[in-house]
Amino acid sequence: MSSFKDVVGHKNVIQYIENAVKNDMISHAYILNGEKGAGKQMLANIFAMSLQCQNRGDKAEACGVCQSCKQAKNNNQPDIIKVTHEKTNTISIDDIREQVNNDIVIKPYSSKYKIYIIPDADMMSVQAQNALLKTIEEPPEYAIIFLLTENAEVLLPTIRSRCVMLKLRNVKDPLIKKYLMERMQIPDYKADVCVAFAQGNIGRAIMLATSEHFNEIREEAVRLLRELHEMDLEELESAVKKITAYKMEISDYMDVLSIWYRDVLIYKATMEVDRVVFSDQLRYIKERANKSSYEGIENILEAIEKAKARLKANVNFELTMELLLLTIKEN
Repeated sequence: MSSFKDVVGHKNVIQYIENAVKNDMISHAYILNGEKGAGKQMLANIFAMSLQCQNRGDKAEACGVCQSCKQAKNNNQPDIIKVTHEKTNTISIDDIREQVNNDIVIKPYSSKYKIYIIPDADMMSVQAQNALLKTIEEPPEYAIIFLLTENAEVLLPTIRSRCVMLKLRNVKDPLIKKYLMERMQIPDYKADVCVAFAQGNIGRAIMLATSEHFNEIREEAVRLLRELHEMDLEELESAVKKITAYKMEISDYMDVLSIWYRDVLIYKATMEVDRVVFSDQLRYIKERANKSSYEGIENILEAIEKAKARLKANVNFELTMELLLLTIKEN
C-alpha cells in the first residue's frame, strides 16, 4: 500500500480522489461502495495517506517516505483511525460513540486532518447510524470519515445525502490477468481460470491465485469431469461422497463445472482455442465437444444452475449432486 499506481482499475474513482487532494477540495465524509475484494480498504488507506503526507505539497500522491507515510504504511498513524467492532455482524451505537463521536472532538495529534475509516459500515445499526449522522452534520473542520460498504443502500438516506459516493465497478478481465501474470508471476492458463472465477473482482482473483485449497478444488473437479462419462453407478456414488469434502466451498466447485462446460460449448461452436479458459485441458475439452451435442451441453449448464439453486435452498446435498452427475453423464 503506497500509491494509486498500485491500484488495478477504478480509474474514474482514482482521478476524482487525485483532483480532490491536489485542489484541496476535500469533503468531510465519503462512501466507498463495492463488493468484498473490490479494493475499498486499499483506496481508503492510500487516500488517507495522501491527505496526511508531510511532503506532498500541491501534488496528489503521498511521498511514501515521510514520518506520516511510514506510520500509515505500518497502520500506526495516530490521526488515521480504523473503527473496529466486537460483534460479528453489527457495529453498535457504543462502537460509534466511543471510537468516533467521543474522539473526534480531540484535535489531530500531528496532522492536518483526523481521518476515521469505518469498514463494514453497512453493518451499523440504525442507532449507530443516527449517532454518526450528528457528527457528519456538524463535523470539526479537520475531520474526514470514510464509510466502506458492500451495500450503501442500507445506510440511512440522510447519511448518503451528506457523503460523496465513490462506486467501485468491476475491473476489466485483461487488467486483472495482466496484474496476476506480471506482478504475481501466475502462469497464463492459471491466470485465465482465476480471472473467469473472479468476475471483475481483483481481490477475489488474487485470493484464488494464491489459494492452494482452490487449486485442489479445481483439480478434483476437473478430474471428475474427465472421468465421469466412463463411471458406473457405484463409482458415481463414490464420487458424490468425495465432493462432500468440498461442501463449504461448493460454490467454487460448481463454478469449475460451469466454466468447463462453457469452454466445451464455445469450442464446439467456434473451434477457437484462445477463448477456452481451461486451456491446459484442451485435449479433454475438444474430446467432449466432439461427443456431446449442443442440446446436451445446454442441458448440463441448466442442470448446474438448478443444482446451485437447490443447494442454496438447502435441498439434500448428496441427492442434488447425484442428480447433477447423472445429468452430466447422460448428456
